[in-house]
Amino acid sequence: MPGLLHVAGRLALLLLLAVPASAQTVLSSANDPTGVGPTLAALFGQEHVALATLPAAHLETLTQEPKPAFSLFGRREAVVPVYDDAWLAAQPEATAGDTQFECLRQALYFEARGEPIAGQIAVGEVILNRVGDPAFPNTICGVVKQSNGRGCQFSYYCDGRSDKLGDADAAAQVGKVARALIDGIPRQLTEGATFFHAYWVRPAWRLDFERTTQIGVHTFYRKPLSTVVAG
Repeated sequence: MPGLLHVAGRLALLLLLAVPASAQTVLSSANDPTGVGPTLAALFGQEHVALATLPAAHLETLTQEPKPAFSLFGRREAVVPVYDDAWLAAQPEATAGDTQFECLRQALYFEARGEPIAGQIAVGEVILNRVGDPAFPNTICGVVKQSNGRGCQFSYYCDGRSDKLGDADAAAQVGKVARALIDGIPRQLTEGATFFHAYWVRPAWRLDFERTTQIGVHTFYRKPLSTVVAG
């Protein structure tokens, strides 16, 4: 209802301003029941002239109900960018960089090069989320090269195969994604995830974490949010 009243109010204002200037009657402040004095009436007339010069499409936008900035539960709704071919094409070429860039590009190549662009960004988010988590190394290279009780956190690093990026097109693509992540694009796809796995495996650790999303072939998880109960 408030949104409809907002639109109705704006329509009423437009109708008022659309009255030809010659038909307007200037009322004194004493006999004007609306309280619109000469000064305000003059301003309305000026706005009428200005509105007459605007394109019809622009006038239409003035009557549209504004989109809410908050969801029904009061939480601000995040605007997630669209990561598609157009987004990728707009990114600068990134075929070389420092050691941290090379570690991220290599990890994206071997872990996600066959994924859609959003899937590649999601894997990159996990790596950078780990960098910011005290439970993991504090550098990109430290994260992607970290070992665990079964081998490596990222299996490509210790699978005994060459780590050369053999597909030039795929390498260029993940290079753009790596550069964008390092340069600070919003990390909104995985909601703070620090773990992921492909759909064809079902690791036992997944039961101990909170599932955040599924993108491409990967499911993403984060540590469960702890709740402190007051005594």
